Amino acid sequence: MKTRGGDVKIDGGCHCGEITYEAEINPDNVIICHCTDCQTISGAPYRVNVPVLVERFRLSGAPRTYRKTGDSGDAVATTFCATCGAALYSSKGETPSFVFLRLGGVKQRAQLAPKKQGFCRSAMPWALDIRDVLEIPAPAPSKDA
Repeated sequence: MKTRGGDVKIDGGCHCGEITYEAEINPDNVIICHCTDCQTISGAPYRVNVPVLVERFRLSGAPRTYRKTGDSGDAVATTFCATCGAALYSSKGETPSFVFLRLGGVKQRAQLAPKKQGFCRSAMPWALDIRDVLEIPAPAPSKDA
């Protein structure tokens, strides 16, 4: 990750590689969202996002978009890969000034710890502290690989 005035350059894409992107973000703006929409759309107890100014976001590929009214009451567009289904980002309104990039597809995600969390009233109580949950070791690589 290269630093430029406090912002960092990141890159990533969807699971199948059909869509890629580059962006410049402020790492202090990484946020966990516990809203019920993020839970349902992601199939997980929360989603991790980072806002990116549109002019600092470059996308390659042709994603699909799903539009709905979010928990906030705003029109929300969720953008994803039509081939593998990986969520890429969401935005609000017809001409957004920024998008909420999904951290799961960012190559540098391990270095981008969330600094805030929102919609905590919808949070799964067990998701706020999983330190005591039993860890299952990764399986050994296949001998055929």
